[in-house]
Amino acid sequence: MNKLPLAALALLAVLPMLSGCFPAVVTGAAVGVMSAHDRRSLGTQTDDQTMEIKAIGRLPAPYQNQSHVNITVYNKRLLLTGEAPNAEAKAAAEAEMRKIEGVREVYNELGVGPVSSLGNRSNDSYITSKVKGRLVDSKQISANHVKVVTERGITFLMGIVNEREARVAVEVARTTSGVLKVVNIFEILDEAETRRIDSQFSGQASSTAAQPAPVEQR
Repeated sequence: MNKLPLAALALLAVLPMLSGCFPAVVTGAAVGVMSAHDRRSLGTQTDDQTMEIKAIGRLPAPYQNQSHVNITVYNKRLLLTGEAPNAEAKAAAEAEMRKIEGVREVYNELGVGPVSSLGNRSNDSYITSKVKGRLVDSKQISANHVKVVTERGITFLMGIVNEREARVAVEVARTTSGVLKVVNIFEILDEAETRRIDSQFSGQASSTAAQPAPVEQR
């Protein structure tokens, strides 16, 4: 049976305490199992998970009952999506995120206005699943290399990709039913570098693959 990463277990422990408080939904690495097919190192994946957990605790208390915030960290770049009640709350959330050790960049995409309905959030999740499915169907880019987040019909794309992969992902997202706008937050590397990273991590995965257990004759 697969074991959840330590950060994921920690998230499960704190989620009950969040109920009724700041309605923050943490998305991204912290809710998934680390992948050897990710272009981030396993260490960076763990760091991203840890940053997401820390970010929950830094959301400003005065605005907790008036906001809906999603936090996604990918390769130490933090994305804030959701709704804040006013510009002051939006700025305060960003300021707290910038205090988290290790965060390289903060993208504050919080909308200013009332909290979105559960129906709208369910629709956003459905749009995200459609984009992911179409990325797989395209057979032109690995879905493991793209993080998809949708909020209020706006789809955000994160990941470590080359120019060709970025174009494919953006085209897939912008032509997906329900997507109102695409925001490209990719880290772009040249194709030779992405091939080198893929080769490096594929080699690591192969070298650490489980070997058949020895059989001892009695």
